[in-house]
Amino acid sequence: MSTSPDRLYELLPAVYRLRDVEQGYPLKALLRVITEQVDVVEADIAQLYENWFIETAEDWAVPYIADLIGYKPAADAGSESDDSTREGRDLNRILIPRRDVANTIRYRRRRGTLALLELLSGDIAGWPARAVEFFKLLVRNQNIDYLHLDRLGTVDLHRVERLDLIDGPFDRTAHTVDVRRIDSCDTKGRCNIPSVGLFVWRLKEYSITHSPANCAEDNGPECHTFSVLGQDAPLFANPKAEIDPSHIATEANVPAPIRRLAFWRHKEWFYGPNKSFAIWADGWNGIDPNQPVPVKMIVPADLSNWGYVPTVGHIAVDPILGRFSFPPSQLPKKGARVTYHYGFSADMGGGEYDRKIFDPSPRQIQGPDPTDQTKTIWTTVSPVFYKVGPDQPVLRKIGDALNRWKQDNPLDAVIEVTDSGVYTEPVSITLNTGQTLQLRAANGVRPVIRLIDWQTDLPDALSVTMSASTRFTMDGFLVTGRPLHVTAQEDATGSRPSICGSEVVIRHCTLVPGWGIDCNCNPKRPAEPSLELFNIRASLRIEHSIIGSIQIHESEIAVDPIPTRITDSILDATDGQREAIGAPGFAVAHTLLTIKRTTVFGIIDVRAIELAENCIFNNCVNVARRQLGCMRFCYVPIGCRTPRRYACQPDLVVQALTNEITDPTERAALIAGEQLRLQPQFTSVRYGKPGYAQLAMTCAKEIKRGADDESEMGAFHDLFQPQREANLRARLEDFTPAGTDVGIIFVT
Repeated sequence: MSTSPDRLYELLPAVYRLRDVEQGYPLKALLRVITEQVDVVEADIAQLYENWFIETAEDWAVPYIADLIGYKPAADAGSESDDSTREGRDLNRILIPRRDVANTIRYRRRRGTLALLELLSGDIAGWPARAVEFFKLLVRNQNIDYLHLDRLGTVDLHRVERLDLIDGPFDRTAHTVDVRRIDSCDTKGRCNIPSVGLFVWRLKEYSITHSPANCAEDNGPECHTFSVLGQDAPLFANPKAEIDPSHIATEANVPAPIRRLAFWRHKEWFYGPNKSFAIWADGWNGIDPNQPVPVKMIVPADLSNWGYVPTVGHIAVDPILGRFSFPPSQLPKKGARVTYHYGFSADMGGGEYDRKIFDPSPRQIQGPDPTDQTKTIWTTVSPVFYKVGPDQPVLRKIGDALNRWKQDNPLDAVIEVTDSGVYTEPVSITLNTGQTLQLRAANGVRPVIRLIDWQTDLPDALSVTMSASTRFTMDGFLVTGRPLHVTAQEDATGSRPSICGSEVVIRHCTLVPGWGIDCNCNPKRPAEPSLELFNIRASLRIEHSIIGSIQIHESEIAVDPIPTRITDSILDATDGQREAIGAPGFAVAHTLLTIKRTTVFGIIDVRAIELAENCIFNNCVNVARRQLGCMRFCYVPIGCRTPRRYACQPDLVVQALTNEITDPTERAALIAGEQLRLQPQFTSVRYGKPGYAQLAMTCAKEIKRGADDESEMGAFHDLFQPQREANLRARLEDFTPAGTDVGIIFVT
């Protein structure tokens, strides 16, 4: 189909086009307007045809196709949401999964097979899974005259690997019978004749590609960790796709932490390029620097105390702790680089996951006419792009790009880092009036800015100095060692006036809480903030990020509160008694806060909260102005000074008990117990752990399904995990063989 705006005009006879030329093309202009509407109608007709097929149908058409084949949504998953919002569309895609609808008929034909349960988990919930029939793990007495050597026996202490797998998804040891039902809502059993377990992995595996390893110098120059931050982080498997639909998943097919014994037996599963992890050691043992260390030189080991010393020509690797060690007499001359996978819940913070890139739009500016200086004209100014990386011919460091940017002095600029390297250099940025700068990582990489003590007499931070009507954006970085420091530019008198019309945007970044972490994920500088703002009359926007404490230094007399908006993020003050948002020397930070779908560890002290929605405030919230704003569907501890609250916890439970129980003593005891029960519980509260900020399985249902759309509160709201689980349970009931019970067992 022609896309020319004059395609209707070209269909006219030549005589009419000639007459139109004589009159200044009025007919051509009219037909161009009509062509726009014709294009809209034709595109709509084409899409209507595409909506007949589940693969190409629009999201709104999927429920109608599902209804045609008798697909029924799970009632426990919740009701459909409004399609006009992004959150509503995301929820509807979870409630009626397109892949589940597409495969419904195929599922019905395979009803009752074990491998189908794994497919259901992947297609409906998006969780990799392994199905296990527990009757095969039951210990049974045998007739001595008719032995079955394939049956499992009791524990053999000589078979160490089987001991390592006990009670896990790959258990191969016989168990005594457990009469509790596996799908019980109270206490679940496992090993019984009708029991089938579906082990699911909720954590995703995320890659780090060809990044410098961390040398643990405190333990020795031969000691290294895969994580550049130096913490012990388990290496996760990069799962292989299952080609055969009847195949039952193995350890190589799921995103699970790699066990030492599994790595010892199947090194080829996990080690190598395009696999779970690999090590490059330039100039070590005569190895080609462009190739990873051969698998035959890799030795699995327990490096808990760095006690194991590998022999010459070998590297010891501990996948459980994410450590590796060289022989003390054979160190790499040019350091080591690694590729590995770590586990986390969602696309948040700096990472190599796919994310949307926002390029600045060209701007119209008014300036003098080059031909006539007495006149002014409007000109279009396009943004200038600078690419930084070791593969670039000139700009190999961020500082090189900043120097070029200062020389060119463009109105809008983007500095893009193209690799996952570590940039250890001072970064100082000064924005002149009207300028914008976007410091970002290319899609699919995660660069690290490592700030160290460059100056003995001054603090060393990633400093940004802003003027009026400027914007600074940081996108896709991990910053460690020092904070991000944003301040206003000095005027002629040397003072720093509070500037107006500016904006600071932090997207998909990690500003490491406490500046850094040790091997146990404890913060190195727990009292230090990760983001500081000084006298900038600018709005602050944080999206999909992990941030430490935020300190806002702003005069509450001269100007109004600065607007701060935080969405889909984790705000971590490293301790519940420290301020997550505050101002040193003042009771509250002079800011107007809007916060959505965020988990907060620490105290919030702000001027006012305009809106708090679907958040978990693990510690107290204090606002100066309670009359302004609203908090809805949040967890807020009792006794906090907040604006009016709607459908928050534990308020709802406390109000219900107050209305039901008349005896004051009994009511007080029950309220205290409910407050303790409703306090959010997490898999881990330390940044650097795979289960960081993930709600624990023992967390109260009022928190796990307490959001406005019945999803979980907090930073991982948009994963819609309660809806996924409800959908999966409903489908398992439909496709489970008669006489069996299926239970979902969360591994991560």
